Amino acid sequence: MSTQKIIQANCATSTFTKRLDITFDESTGLITRVEDAVKGQDSVDYFYGDDCLLFAGMGDIHIHAREDVSQKNIYKEDFKTTCCAAINGGVVHVADMPNNPIPPVDDESYLNKFRLTEKMDLPILLYAGIGPSTRPLTFSVPYKVYMGPSIGELFFKDNESLDEVLVHYKNEWVSFHCEDPVILEQNKSRSTHETRRPVSAEIMATDIALKLIKKYNLKGKLCHYSAGEGLKAIISAKKEGVNVTCEVTPQHLYYSIEKLEKKSTREQIFFQMNPPIRHESDRLALINAVKAGDIDYLATDHAPHSQEEKEKGMSGLPGLDTYGAFVTWLILDQNIDTKSVAKIVSEGPGLFFNQFLQELNLKSPLFKKWGSGFGFLQVGFSASFSILNLRSPIKIELSNLKTKAAWSPFLGETFPGRVDSVFLGGKKM
Repeated sequence: MSTQKIIQANCATSTFTKRLDITFDESTGLITRVEDAVKGQDSVDYFYGDDCLLFAGMGDIHIHAREDVSQKNIYKEDFKTTCCAAINGGVVHVADMPNNPIPPVDDESYLNKFRLTEKMDLPILLYAGIGPSTRPLTFSVPYKVYMGPSIGELFFKDNESLDEVLVHYKNEWVSFHCEDPVILEQNKSRSTHETRRPVSAEIMATDIALKLIKKYNLKGKLCHYSAGEGLKAIISAKKEGVNVTCEVTPQHLYYSIEKLEKKSTREQIFFQMNPPIRHESDRLALINAVKAGDIDYLATDHAPHSQEEKEKGMSGLPGLDTYGAFVTWLILDQNIDTKSVAKIVSEGPGLFFNQFLQELNLKSPLFKKWGSGFGFLQVGFSASFSILNLRSPIKIELSNLKTKAAWSPFLGETFPGRVDSVFLGGKKM
């Protein structure tokens, strides 16, 4: 019995949107042929009509799965429920942040956490943390630095201390949470979350991060960007050749302070995150940056907390379950070109993940099955596909969610389409 299967669908990449026949091997889980679709082909195993759009498997490179060797926070989420929520949202690979009770900051702590991911079907890349006394690992991983206090204890209290540590991380992949610690300290007694973490803190930290990326030749990434004014510096740095990329979250693209003001006080508390939801002018600037190709990744910052914790003011929002449905909103309601969407949901995340695939192969034989990696509809890449139905609206309700947190910032919202099917390594999930 042949293990070669053919999927026919309208497909979106950063260079084209057209109908393709994609052949893949179920036994290896890899793409073996990509051709223009042949009408009436009898050998098609999976057929998707014009109501659907296929992307190379979508990736979310900024999530908080909550699990580590301490197991202290798995009441919020764990790797298993993270994978369930990801597939539910059309996401086939994720990258998990290091702000755990026992953060991965050296070889031993990183590998101890890594072993917890090996039983998962969905590949999980792990960030290592950078703190005031850390040093690089002996193998290649992505790093995360919190420029100011957020959730957890792994952060810097001043920029001088950060500079002194980053000198040891020259040429590494470093992602920055951009909020200036001095400005946060100056505003910590103000009355609202938005004013305690003002946009000026993000803009100041952006300028500092860009200087550090250039100074130490880092492969830099700015996380969950929210400040419209700060985008100018990022775009300018890119034009100057600074090696920097930028994430934006669904919640910063969809919500604004003005929109949240229409919700009840209790509902508003649930939207607290770092950096905060900004003004409508910031939201529109982010949307325009996506349209212009200045954003590199759609990343949810999936940060599940219990509802009791949210009512007490804990910062962070879950987002994996609604990833694919949100993408249909970008395409259909915001009129963002599918090529631009493919860049931030498939190819950008894929490029980020694939940089570390060889290192992961050495750490676990399970990673060899992903071939050349994710994000591209090309021979040798993983036969992982995210297929969206653009003509089937969905209202987000609790019954739609797989996250252990059991809530979503999009509850009650209706998106114009939904996830139709997900293939992971040649298997329909």
